[in-house]
Amino acid sequence: MSITGLAIIYIILWWIIFFAILPIDVDRNKVAKVEGEDPGSPENPKMLKKFVYCTGITTILFLIIYLLMKFEYLNLRNIIQ
Repeated sequence: MSITGLAIIYIILWWIIFFAILPIDVDRNKVAKVEGEDPGSPENPKMLKKFVYCTGITTILFLIIYLLMKFEYLNLRNIIQ
């Protein structure tokens, strides 16, 4: 598979995992209410922590998928045909 194809698989996998991780560890209880702000939004969404976790999980899953494709245990061309 080409570098472009691998990059596309990594990016799509990253976004799927990011949206799956997003609601985890969210505290919706607010100390101060701000006018015009959604009452359900968290005070501290911990985005940097979620970004790091997402990147780590994506890298591990991507390496597993890449090795399966390299050793032809997962051959996408044969699955499509």
